Amino acid sequence: MQKKKHAVGQVVQAFGNLLHVRFEGNIRQGEMARVRVGDESLLAEVIEIAGNEAKLQVFEDTRGIKLHTPVEFNGHLLEAELGPGLLSSIFDGLQNPLEDVAKETGVYLQRGVYMPPLDRARLWGFTPTAKVGDVLSRGDSIGFVLEGRFEHKIMLPFSHFGKVKLNYLVKEGSYNLDHVLASGEDEKGQLIEIKMLQRWPVKNALIEGKKVRASRMMDTGLRILDTQFPILKGGTFCSPGPFGAGKTVMQHHLSKYSAVDIVVIVACGERAGEVVEVLQTFPELIDPHSHESLMKRTVMICNTSSMPVAAREASVYMGAAIAEYYRQMGLDVLLLADSTSRWAQAMREMSGRLEEIPGEEAFPAYLSSRISSFYERAGVVELKDQRMGSLTIGGSVSPAGGNFEEPVTQASLAIVGAFHGLSRARSDARRYPAIDPLISWTKYLNEAGRELNHRLPHWADRVRQAATFLRKGDEIGKRMEVVGEEGVALDDMVVYLKSELYEFCYLQQNAFDKEDAYCPLDRQVKLFTLILKIFDGQFSFDTHDEARSFFLNLQNDMKNMNFLPYESHLYKEVYAEVERKLSSRIKA
Repeated sequence: MQKKKHAVGQVVQAFGNLLHVRFEGNIRQGEMARVRVGDESLLAEVIEIAGNEAKLQVFEDTRGIKLHTPVEFNGHLLEAELGPGLLSSIFDGLQNPLEDVAKETGVYLQRGVYMPPLDRARLWGFTPTAKVGDVLSRGDSIGFVLEGRFEHKIMLPFSHFGKVKLNYLVKEGSYNLDHVLASGEDEKGQLIEIKMLQRWPVKNALIEGKKVRASRMMDTGLRILDTQFPILKGGTFCSPGPFGAGKTVMQHHLSKYSAVDIVVIVACGERAGEVVEVLQTFPELIDPHSHESLMKRTVMICNTSSMPVAAREASVYMGAAIAEYYRQMGLDVLLLADSTSRWAQAMREMSGRLEEIPGEEAFPAYLSSRISSFYERAGVVELKDQRMGSLTIGGSVSPAGGNFEEPVTQASLAIVGAFHGLSRARSDARRYPAIDPLISWTKYLNEAGRELNHRLPHWADRVRQAATFLRKGDEIGKRMEVVGEEGVALDDMVVYLKSELYEFCYLQQNAFDKEDAYCPLDRQVKLFTLILKIFDGQFSFDTHDEARSFFLNLQNDMKNMNFLPYESHLYKEVYAEVERKLSSRIKA
């Protein structure tokens, strides 16, 4: 068979990283190309075609490109390499393995250096589960290799949509990624080879199976999320907040402690120092669920603010494709994008160079649809063997000046299932996590309640009761700022003190304390049960000072409880002491 000849072209104009290329042959939207600059070859993507002229965005510094610089199109879209070895890896937005590139080029990464994302020489122990004669469909497994503690399934490539009848399958043994493990004929009689390695275009959703409604809660270890604003496995959430409010710290917490199998972190335009902190700390930290190093379940896509801006858009899609791949194995995956604002800024820059009609704040008119299509890649998929795989997507948003009315925040709010708004006032007051419970919301409370009802009956209703106390306490607090404590009724003062106790002892957590940093559900339920006793209690006080003194004393005891080991004798003693103090004050 004659090899297909790819199109070629020459640069006719250049504006920053946007090139106008006159080409010969056939190309398509999204196709990848290489721009030849001396001995260097720079990757670019076709983003617009008009007649025999195409506009390309280059993913690297365009220094040295001039008139008639040659361009070669490769016939492929931007693709992710999928296979064993992804876990514990650190890639850039084009899936270059950054550690390998650094060894090749030194500390300062050079442009035009692209290396295979996955190690071709490494041998993996393959265990077949299919047999010769089986008829496979897209995504069906022929066997697995062990990648850490996970069974990494070797599947019929997702790029093949027909049936394949196996006529060859290797025996159990060790093979590299390029070894043909199985082969068969499709419905047209063509030979289909199955290897450990397959490729998928990152901007196309990777899914095979039936999408079902999310129903399982994702335990995060953050009390304000698990109780007040829960997230479901397969759900979506966003965390907007001003600079310094703790968005990145919260995403780091979720990546450390969330009860999922795989975490994919996309640092899209993030500050390099924060990415380095993750790279330094994750190998040292232990996953509380598996008791292994966190890096063993983590994939990182790093496109920091110091890297070329054109690769930001690619990094988000690359992370989504890798996360979907692991979801197809029946695993629970969490994708964290930090931040979607910088991704949107990259879209705005490219839209301006394309001279498109701008939308609000010069963002492209298609901003909302792009953000929606990204979050819609989340979900729970029922596989053919009745197993469930889930992909949860959470994005942080960095609105300029903390203005939640700006386009990226509003586009995110229109699609996500939970909104965790971070507040400058709360972070300035050292109330961490700085999620404002008065503006945040979740659509998943009823589903979480059904899962937690056996631990505490009417869970969702009780959480709404706590939210009501917070709102009432905030209103009373604002009145007290005007008229003082003595200017409000004693009963209102008690409501205010109850809401403050809930804020201080339950919603706030110390990320630097060994015990308080991660609060498992059992411990949350026990503490929340105590909070509810306080909410339900009718207290007898004679003066405002007496009420404040009692609740401050109670606050100190309950806050100290958070720093004690849950199973310790001392924790049980303090808990019993708090219950005794409540009983002595609550009216019969």
